[in-house]
Amino acid sequence: GLEAKIRKIAIPMKGRVIHHVDGTTDFQPYGKEGQAIYSVSRGQLNMDLDSATEADDHVQFHYEHRCTDLDLRNTKATLKNLATNELLEIQPSLIIGADGAYSQVRYEMQKTPRFNYQQDHLAHGYKELSIPAGPNGSHQIEKNALHIWPRKSFMLIALPNLDGSFTCTLFLAYEGAISFEKLQGESEVEAFFQTYFSDALSIMPTLVADFFENPTASLVTIRCYPWVFEQTALIGDASHAIVPFYGQGMNSGFEDCRIFNQLLEQNMENGAVNWPNFLTSYEKSRKPDAEAIADFALKNFIEMRDWVGEPQFLMRKKVEKLLQKAYPDLFTPVYSMVTFSHTRYSEAYAESKRQDAFFDQLMAQQNISALLEDGLDNVELQTLLKAYQKTAS
Repeated sequence: GLEAKIRKIAIPMKGRVIHHVDGTTDFQPYGKEGQAIYSVSRGQLNMDLDSATEADDHVQFHYEHRCTDLDLRNTKATLKNLATNELLEIQPSLIIGADGAYSQVRYEMQKTPRFNYQQDHLAHGYKELSIPAGPNGSHQIEKNALHIWPRKSFMLIALPNLDGSFTCTLFLAYEGAISFEKLQGESEVEAFFQTYFSDALSIMPTLVADFFENPTASLVTIRCYPWVFEQTALIGDASHAIVPFYGQGMNSGFEDCRIFNQLLEQNMENGAVNWPNFLTSYEKSRKPDAEAIADFALKNFIEMRDWVGEPQFLMRKKVEKLLQKAYPDLFTPVYSMVTFSHTRYSEAYAESKRQDAFFDQLMAQQNISALLEDGLDNVELQTLLKAYQKTAS
């Protein structure tokens, strides 16, 4: 019942605005007419979710408590009140570890037999910066778009906020010729932005202060399995933290909840839950999709920083739109599958392999420009489409 309330704080972004080094821009729509992704205040979303949950008499919050001990075999947790140091012991039917990428619940699971865990950091870090609102709270650049300054091995992005400002994020290598380690003084930061992001620099009056006040944070992908031990389960980032480049981190966590609830209902009979069957179904269902979206996110980092301004990439996007419009039942771009449908991430990832093979053949055509001019009447395109259709059946 929160959709209407959240939509009021959500800004639709209909596509990407690509900022080139020379100051020119291009707009790349995300999907069909009327489709958009949304920029939402995470803090406000959290508060609205908390408020809605607190209104439920069945839910009790213990703020300012830390989980200090878990007894997984007996489904028991000990919480410490950070203000009074008092300990609170709870023993519910089920413990759900929704405690993020550096989960305490997962840490305890890592001590159990045959638990697999993998943590991979990118060589890049990120730093949050800002573009302030213009006169009367106006947005100084296009409001309804995600802005990207792609510079091959690094990039700057900006997302709109309701107050007219933009939250910017610089993704840059920790070490190397162009890296955070080279930006130690004010003059270095200003020169770097003047060289690579001059149009952004002109509307970032607090750049230097933001740069040195805000921390440089790491980017991590976490994979683990199993997600369940006895009657304790992991969910969200605790089980599958991903890098942010597909914009699906929070969405995949919410999807965990949706599937979790569906399976809970399916495994409930006369008010009792078949816990082993339910929890096994949950982790087996979600693990392949968690793996797929993690791989998508890593791949999209390369796309955003390296490809979005390249002629071959733009040509592929044109052909995708042509095919989607002409053959909506046969062809859906993978980005649209992931972003604008409930297609499983694992199914979309398998489809991405087929589409990459199709476009590799298509882009190898000598007369690709003529192909676009001929459109769907082009003989080579018809031949490749027939082969693509066969692989789908």
